[in-house]
Amino acid sequence: MIETSRLGAGDLIRLGLVGLRVRRMRAALSALGISIGIATMVVVMSIPASSERALLAELDRLGTNLLQASAVPNENPPVKLPKEATAMALRIAPVTEAGAVANTHVTIARNDRADASAATAVLAVEPELLALLHGTVQDGLWFGPATEQFPSVVLGAEAAGRLGFTEAANQQVWIGRRWFTLTGILDPVPLAPEIDRAALVGWPAAESTLGFDGHPTVVYVRSHDASVEAVRDVLPATVFPEGAGKVRVTRPSDALAAKRTTETHFNALFLGLAGVALLVGGIGVANTMVISVLERRREIGLRRALGAHRGQIRAQFLAESVALSLLGGVTGTLLGVAASVGYALHQGWPPVVPLLALGTGVGGALVVGVVAGVYPSMRAARLTPTEALATT
Repeated sequence: MIETSRLGAGDLIRLGLVGLRVRRMRAALSALGISIGIATMVVVMSIPASSERALLAELDRLGTNLLQASAVPNENPPVKLPKEATAMALRIAPVTEAGAVANTHVTIARNDRADASAATAVLAVEPELLALLHGTVQDGLWFGPATEQFPSVVLGAEAAGRLGFTEAANQQVWIGRRWFTLTGILDPVPLAPEIDRAALVGWPAAESTLGFDGHPTVVYVRSHDASVEAVRDVLPATVFPEGAGKVRVTRPSDALAAKRTTETHFNALFLGLAGVALLVGGIGVANTMVISVLERRREIGLRRALGAHRGQIRAQFLAESVALSLLGGVTGTLLGVAASVGYALHQGWPPVVPLLALGTGVGGALVVGVVAGVYPSMRAARLTPTEALATT
């Protein structure tokens, strides 16, 4: 009885690497397809994680307890919130801060000869608004007890850029057919982008100089974190008792969550593209292994004649396929990590590479290698010694 030769794990690994060392260019090109797919997968999983970490940090800094109450649009006749809406909101026990803005429906221009900026709303504001929104002044001053009484204006970050102002000193703008002194320019306010696009005037000055009727358009409310949902439920009836159904309450962080949901859909698309890249790479590996079997028939026949059984031949070519895929997987994972960290740092986000992304990269390459190597390894194992050695 002939004893079959034994093939240890080390021997199997060395045999699996023979084809890669001998055919380096072909191996590199086959691994490239795998590496592109794996790199794409790592990037798609890591960049949203970095973005989410930055978003959560921003929300923690600004607070998620900010609510906005405003009249439902397109009502006939238009709904007007009561002048006492801010004071009424402060009567809700968990509410800690409240402030309002109102659209004055007047126009603003850089000077009396320039065209009005249709994209810039002129809003009357209460002085508490800046602290409530955790806003900061980039240049100049916010409204005080004196300046809110006089024709002075503070521009949001986007409005200042649109009107061509970079500093507030010794500047005037044309609002409602009269001059207003520019006293401040704000930094961007992430949770209230409507403030960024607006020109802000003091509430008393708007009433005395712009014909403003004193009815707020939006009431901003902050409450204790644990009571946000409860405040959200009672706020409409509190600020407009005669028509709670005509008041809508939104939370700015909900809009940011919707943005994240949209990004998730794009992430699914990119993951699909990564899957296609992996499929193409797997086909390339399978093709390389089939050609390798055809070119190495004499080697297979010689090994069979020397005592290698079909299982060992099958294991050799399967190991070569897995090694080829792992080479592409490790390379792709490193490229994906480098690209993700570089992009996050460029955006000012904290770099985050989920362990799942690393595991998926290497694991995905391993699966591709096994699947791509099954048929070539079985084909090689089916060759008999005489058939393989007889090949010219």
